[in-house]
Amino acid sequence: MATIPSDAELGILMILWERGPSTVRQVHEALAKDTGYTSTLKQMQVMHEKGLLLRRDDSRSHIYEPAIANEQAHAEFAGALMDRVFGGSARSLVLGALTAKRASAKELDDVRRILDRCEKRKKPR
Repeated sequence: MATIPSDAELGILMILWERGPSTVRQVHEALAKDTGYTSTLKQMQVMHEKGLLLRRDDSRSHIYEPAIANEQAHAEFAGALMDRVFGGSARSLVLGALTAKRASAKELDDVRRILDRCEKRKKPR
């Protein structure tokens, strides 16, 4: 994914990741914003043109879905953020995230498990 989505685009992607393929009407209702349906439609059309969404025709409605899996998007967004904001430093990115917001015990366990997995991959056999 070459394009990092805006906040509005990310909101649409998050709905589609959670709900799966959906019509514009379904996404618009899930957004529950004060903007009109045509604004949601235009936003999703632009996202399709940018390659953020895939679109297929089912009967009379277009069905949209993310062009990238949630996990892959997270990795790409984190990498872009790490490069742009943290000078390419994974350490600074992780420390920044962990000090910005208190992590739950489960989240910290998950981080430890991922770090252990990374360590095992780097050790020569």
